[in-house]
Amino acid sequence: MPLLLGPFVRCRFSATLLVLWLVFAGFTCTGSEHAATATLPAAFSDLLPHFLVEPEDEYIVKNKPVTLTCRSTPATQIYFKCNGEWVHQDDHLIERTVDPATALPVMQVTIDITRQQVEKIFGLDEYWCQCVAWSTTGTQKSQKAYIRIAYLRKNFEEEPQGKEVALDQEVLLRCHPPEGVPQAEVEWQRNEDVVNPVSDPNFFITADHNLVIKKARLADTGNYTCVAKNIVARRKSTSATVLVYVNGGWSTWTTWSSCSAVCGRGWQKRSRSCTNPTPLNGGTSCEGQNVQKSACVATCPVDGGWSEWSKWSACGADCSMWRSRECTQPSPGTGGKECQGLDLQSLNCTSEQCPQTVSGAEDVALYVGMVAVALCLTLLLIVVVLVYRRKKEGLDADVADSSILTTGFQPMGIKPSKPGVWAPRPRRPPPHSKNSHLLTIQPDLTTTTTSYQGTLRSRHDATGKFSMTNGPLLDPLPNGSHTLHNGKLNSDPAEFVSRLSTQSYFKTLPRDVANTSYGTFNFLGGRLTIPNTGISLLIPPEAIPRGKIYEIYLTVQRKEDLRLPLAGCQTLLSPVVSCGPPGVVLSRPVILSMDHCSDACLDNWAVRLKKQNYEGAWEDVLLMGEELVSEPYYCQLEAETCRLFTEQLGTLALVGESLHMGAAKRLRLVLFSDAYCSTLEYNIRVYCMDDTQDVFKEVMQMERQLGGRLIDEPHVLLFKDSYHNLRLSIHDMPQAHWRSKLLAGYQEIPFYHIWNGSQRYLHCTFTLERLSLSTCELTCQLCVWQVEGEGQSFSLDFNIAKDTRAVDSEFLLMDSNATALAGPSAFQIPYLIRQKICSSLDAPCPNGSDWRMLAQRLKLERHMSFFASKASPTSVILDLWEAQHFHSGNINQLATVMADIGKQEAMIFLVSDGEC
Repeated sequence: MPLLLGPFVRCRFSATLLVLWLVFAGFTCTGSEHAATATLPAAFSDLLPHFLVEPEDEYIVKNKPVTLTCRSTPATQIYFKCNGEWVHQDDHLIERTVDPATALPVMQVTIDITRQQVEKIFGLDEYWCQCVAWSTTGTQKSQKAYIRIAYLRKNFEEEPQGKEVALDQEVLLRCHPPEGVPQAEVEWQRNEDVVNPVSDPNFFITADHNLVIKKARLADTGNYTCVAKNIVARRKSTSATVLVYVNGGWSTWTTWSSCSAVCGRGWQKRSRSCTNPTPLNGGTSCEGQNVQKSACVATCPVDGGWSEWSKWSACGADCSMWRSRECTQPSPGTGGKECQGLDLQSLNCTSEQCPQTVSGAEDVALYVGMVAVALCLTLLLIVVVLVYRRKKEGLDADVADSSILTTGFQPMGIKPSKPGVWAPRPRRPPPHSKNSHLLTIQPDLTTTTTSYQGTLRSRHDATGKFSMTNGPLLDPLPNGSHTLHNGKLNSDPAEFVSRLSTQSYFKTLPRDVANTSYGTFNFLGGRLTIPNTGISLLIPPEAIPRGKIYEIYLTVQRKEDLRLPLAGCQTLLSPVVSCGPPGVVLSRPVILSMDHCSDACLDNWAVRLKKQNYEGAWEDVLLMGEELVSEPYYCQLEAETCRLFTEQLGTLALVGESLHMGAAKRLRLVLFSDAYCSTLEYNIRVYCMDDTQDVFKEVMQMERQLGGRLIDEPHVLLFKDSYHNLRLSIHDMPQAHWRSKLLAGYQEIPFYHIWNGSQRYLHCTFTLERLSLSTCELTCQLCVWQVEGEGQSFSLDFNIAKDTRAVDSEFLLMDSNATALAGPSAFQIPYLIRQKICSSLDAPCPNGSDWRMLAQRLKLERHMSFFASKASPTSVILDLWEAQHFHSGNINQLATVMADIGKQEAMIFLVSDGEC
């Protein structure tokens, strides 16, 4: 019978030869110079092999092969069999040793299994391998080791849903993780912190990965995320917001008040409040009355009455007689009035009745006493008159002074008294609207108001110098060099840039006056804008501490002056913007607005905010989508604009890293040609740039200097992270009049030139030649496409002899707004109206008519947690509204939203422009 010595070597022996082979164990079949055989000593020839190490189940992660190991003693041969087939012996790695304890030979064999081997039988059966060992006595098989390809799907089969639950109610959040091999482990996070049922027994995670909150507490309010992970990847579900609300409860009744009637029937009341507990997070208010009334009867008061006068007394030695009466008919009771009048009367006696006595010292003393009493009464009357006049003069002065404070404050109705009369804004008047009166300032022209027109400096700053702390700041301002008015700041930009560049930290900043703006601001705030770039800095009121004055600048960097270290799939998505000075102390975040050129889909990107530190190195300070409200940075990514809340000024930029090939940047394609052509050659320049306004502005300025003209409207092209270049070609030219001097059929821009942004202006030139100078009409098709991707085709039809579209056309609208606005003129919403709105909406309202509804109506509900972390959520919402609607703000829309919320009482005051 055949004896198997290996997967590919078979030898036939007779029974006699088989015995000889067992005796002389040194025999080896030929046919392979790497046969896994060994010779056993005679003392161990009767032992079966046993395995010291058997192959274990393994997972292939991505494209990394796995290694299976088998070790046996005593063994003459070891081979692997995978899915019923012998593995070629050349694929085995053999190692022979001797066990020092038993002196038995030990043989170890390892093989590598690749992903391709496993995928060949995918869907048919599981891939397994088994180890077989031989000795002179027989064979042994190891356990089967299964090799599987590890993976983890992206989409959860079931994601948690947000809930609103009452206090102490049980909460169940369901989660079914994505399919994966090996099966994914699940953990729960609350506000990015891992939920640990061991440390907090109020949480329980079921066997099917659901999260149970046994009794909802106020502290359990937050965003819950289900996290699935295995050896391949880690996936996060969408966050589910759990809002724990508290229904209101009544307190105990107060004691009854005293009866309202002084005499007869009246009423008394008692009250209770909905504070046991107070409703929170939208919980229901208490049902029932908070005041109870009850009828009562009060005993009527009895006014006192005089009795009859007594008889006159006999005439005395002083020639007078007396009579009296008492307040006893009736006597006063129950708070009644006492009797009014004298209870004793005297009368002089007649000469007949009066005893004759000699006038002596007693009469003189009586007269002197009467004169002294009269003098005292006169002096007292004079003092009273003087005090009264002094108080009257002081009261008049107070009233006169307080009229200044009340100037312009008048109650107003819901409708304006004179329709069509609107208060002018510093930049533009709002359009007529039925609700515009809610936020409109109407000054009282009948009173005199004052507005601040002086230098905004600290009252304690006697030297007039400018001082700030906590950071490298600018030199002190010279006296009188800058003043703040309620409006534009007019200063010499060149002088500021020159002074700025002398500072050690700012020597790397550009000295481009056209791309730099600055202003001097105090606690009233303001706004900085770089015209035609989409870059602005909003400094809200109270962002600068009271008593401080900062000179703040805003500038955009050029790519060739400052390049970010980008690696891998990273690309610059925004301009590099510097605002400062860095190190200034801010009481609340300012808002930096700038364009970006991503497709605004966070599923395709990992967008990071980078900041340059004092040493010039760039560091990540924020990952979009994973912001923490405790960090000094927060970002709102809109379709084409980024709004950055920051409490620290410096040099900032957005950098994106594509997560897959579906990520795309927006490119703006702009076509230029020479304004005048006097030769046969005609050039068309095509620029491929990031779709941000600052780049477009620089290209327009450069073409203006070159004397170029715009020959078509700019177009937007999505450039995907597919590692393919961008190709451009011109077709369908009239061959009888024009021909291309380009040797190749197209021009190509390398992928990394565009993706990494290594060049500021990416363009190619098409040189065309007309066959006659009289040919002026040019019609053709410009095709732009990414290799193996989508493309666009643009039809061109223009006259090269006519300058129909100059560079400074409507595509380069000069921004007429001031680059720096300080004080209330920088904002749409008046300062006092803003304070009224904040005080009305910051306090939580049981029916939700507070700042949360304002955020929902303005479509900002996804930033609820960020707003809630601020001391005044309403003010942050209004700051964002101001930043979004600087140029096209519709204050009537905001007034309509406030009216819908039902908070018109927040704006029932008309204020004068001087007090805003």
